[in-house]
Amino acid sequence: MPPTAGETVADFEALLCDGETFRSTPLSEALGARGGVVVCTGFAFSAIAQNWWKQFVRAGWDEFEDVPVLGVSRDGPYAQNEFLNWLDHPEFRFFADVDGEVSESLDLLAERSHMANVSTPWRSAFVLDADREVQYAFVADDWISPLPREEIEAAVADL
Repeated sequence: MPPTAGETVADFEALLCDGETFRSTPLSEALGARGGVVVCTGFAFSAIAQNWWKQFVRAGWDEFEDVPVLGVSRDGPYAQNEFLNWLDHPEFRFFADVDGEVSESLDLLAERSHMANVSTPWRSAFVLDADREVQYAFVADDWISPLPREEIEAAVADL
């Protein structure tokens, strides 16, 4: 079962991409002083991911104080960095979940029946405090639902 409010997310470690470089980083080191927002998408350049992340830019999510917004997708670090360059907002960073271990640790990994031998995380978002405790959790029950941006923004304001 994916994490819910009040639970502590495991301190996973994966390659964290910043648009230029990538290095193995634990989640605890990627969070800001107040926490962070972890957004899981299937693949960085999917139409839904492009739509979501452009909405985050327009909504000013790159300006959360001490609360970084961290993506997680199944792409490798070079694709993640290319996506971040396309997005043109260096405040955002992405974990490259190539082997699916991050998604599995969050119990989000789902096989995609129309994509042979491919599994991706359910589209989701978690607002975590600095100790990785979930303050807000959203997991879509389909592959196209938008994120509840206002609820996430309210949870960030409460950190």
